[in-house]
Amino acid sequence: MKESDKNLEQLIDKMMAEEKLQSPSFDFTSKIMSEVLILEEKKLKAYKPLISKPVWIAIGAAIAFLIVYVSLFSVSERNLKIDEIGTLYSDKISTAFSGIHFSKNMLYAILIVPIMILVQVGVLKNYFDKKYEL
Repeated sequence: MKESDKNLEQLIDKMMAEEKLQSPSFDFTSKIMSEVLILEEKKLKAYKPLISKPVWIAIGAAIAFLIVYVSLFSVSERNLKIDEIGTLYSDKISTAFSGIHFSKNMLYAILIVPIMILVQVGVLKNYFDKKYEL
């Protein structure tokens, strides 16, 4: 057994003596580091906002439409007093919605859904804050 180990060691020494020392290329380190940086960038998760740009554009368009609608279809008489404007708009609103009747379940849903949305927004914000914490 010892003889085979000695022969193996002599063979390895002979092979090592015959081979010349290899060295890496000049920019070996920079190539490796660039690959490492690419891998690190892939691991990082990109930040994505909860409300995307198209949704913000839609919200802005809805607000702009509301402003244009109110300005175009507002009261024709500009000399009304503030109290008269309030009663005029409340009369228009009450006549517009006078034919709509909601059941108790629908009213409960209308009241509870916004509260639940606010709770979920808070929970999701905490979740994403912890997930993307540096």
